[in-house]
Amino acid sequence: MLVKTVAVGPLEVNCHIIGDEKSGKAMVVDPGGDTEAIMDVITRNNLSVEYIICTHGHFDHIGAVGAVKGRTGAKMLLHTDELELYTSAPGQAQYFGLNIEKQPAPDQFVADGDVIKVGDLSFRVMHSPGHSPGGISLYGEGLALTGDTLFAGSIGRTDLPGSDGGLIGKSLGRLATLPDDTKVLCGHGPSSTIGEEKRHNPFTYLFI
Repeated sequence: MLVKTVAVGPLEVNCHIIGDEKSGKAMVVDPGGDTEAIMDVITRNNLSVEYIICTHGHFDHIGAVGAVKGRTGAKMLLHTDELELYTSAPGQAQYFGLNIEKQPAPDQFVADGDVIKVGDLSFRVMHSPGHSPGGISLYGEGLALTGDTLFAGSIGRTDLPGSDGGLIGKSLGRLATLPDDTKVLCGHGPSSTIGEEKRHNPFTYLFI
């Protein structure tokens, strides 16, 4: 399995590129910007991108969806409860003094429990609301891609439109049931493990 992470865009979102080395098939998670940096990883590793997956619809996580989709022909996947945030992303960006173009409509909506296959790799969708209504995490192959739900030593903001502090606690609780050695690939910042976060994250009281 190939796992590459590129920090992209003005807010340095972690764009994770996961590839099945046997088939060359891949998925791109949270292409927030810097299309050429993402495409460089794809090209250098001879990957065929099947899916672009956005863990949620905030502008900093979706800014290069259209460009990467146009270059790869990949299908874009999103949770249905996130569509409103996704479509309003240009307005979000303007609030922060930034600009992104309107991105293409999702090709497919995903729901809790869905399994996404990339070659011989499988990832289960975990609906992880709290930071946003339709946020998702992806679990499989010893990895948990948590978007902005869980960070190394922190959690996602719950003071934004559509966020909910009670719901993020339940989402964190679900993530806490994963094996301790599961590697956490976060939406921002360094990676971690589920066990490390259960032991040291100051927000563990929310893991309900």
